[in-house]
Amino acid sequence: MFTLEIKDEGDQLRLIPRGEMDMYYTPQFKQEALNAYEKDQKNILIDAEDLNYLDSTGLGGFIYLMNAVKQNGHAISLAHLQPNVEKLFTITKLDKVFDIKGEA
Repeated sequence: MFTLEIKDEGDQLRLIPRGEMDMYYTPQFKQEALNAYEKDQKNILIDAEDLNYLDSTGLGGFIYLMNAVKQNGHAISLAHLQPNVEKLFTITKLDKVFDIKGEA
């Protein structure tokens, strides 16, 4: 199961994915996140505290969103990664591409 909560915090959009982001739910993430960004273009913070599982398809969803946001001069940060999710970013060296914070 997967849900995406979106909060407008004035200077940024906070995306809060919950559950599992895999080949079944990544298209939902991409659509909902991009729709929110297109309505209100600003920097994005992905608060992943409740993201329990992420596979390579989910990583692709983050990269897709990052590329869309970068085209407009904005950035994506990630915060509160679960150890298993953070490990995937480290193994793929995407921790060098994304701004990863401990606290949001």
